[in-house]
Amino acid sequence: MIQTVEAANSGYRFMPGVSQYSCGVGALPGFTLERVRFSRVVPLKQGFEKIAEVIKKAGRPLTSFAACELRSPAPFTEDGFKAFNQIYIKTLIEWGVMKDGVNPVARSNVCPKLDPPSEPGFHAFSFTTVAPDSPASFVVAGSGESQEGKANYRDYIVRLGDTSPSGMLEKAKWVLDEMERRMSAFSGDWSQTTGVQLYTVQNVFSALESELGRRGVFRNGLTWHFNRPPVVDLEYEMDCRRVHVERVIES
Repeated sequence: MIQTVEAANSGYRFMPGVSQYSCGVGALPGFTLERVRFSRVVPLKQGFEKIAEVIKKAGRPLTSFAACELRSPAPFTEDGFKAFNQIYIKTLIEWGVMKDGVNPVARSNVCPKLDPPSEPGFHAFSFTTVAPDSPASFVVAGSGESQEGKANYRDYIVRLGDTSPSGMLEKAKWVLDEMERRMSAFSGDWSQTTGVQLYTVQNVFSALESELGRRGVFRNGLTWHFNRPPVVDLEYEMDCRRVHVERVIES
């Protein structure tokens, strides 16, 4: 079984990932994950401020911040992505969420093709609240069709540059396998998900029934965002969650 680590004073455990995000989070017994979506994308700095307000209003410490969903104007270059991550993790360090280079927060960061934001910002976030006897909840971070934690993404992309039906099917299979691996760290599978999100601007209809349908991804439907993954040359990304409390706030 994949080992997870309890994040200090958080109410959740996480599956270790890379410095910019973890692979996923799961609420500890006595807690539940709550997802909050903004009515429109909130720029990064302002978004962190709003998130802090929501968490404090709920009577929770900032260290209960567990996951987030970001939106960016366009896919980053490899160097641009590294530079952005340094800005993002600065606040996590200040909040005491990230310590000794270990980041427990799960994350997705994708780029709308239509009506993109003018700068990176928050679409949604999740944090833990006290909830005795609550059913298990988890949020799995987004993954594209490349191995993470390597020197770069490009050299490890599945079927680089191939957006043919067979190319997209192979990309989808790789990402679906990774989603299942991450869910397994929290004893989860597709039958438990309350939300599954797909991010691509390519035609993946040939894979929907044959692969996603076969695996049981459509239990509660699929939210397809017409977005690109965050790094140039990636074409297919997904994330998923089991969250029982979700709300939308005006922004």
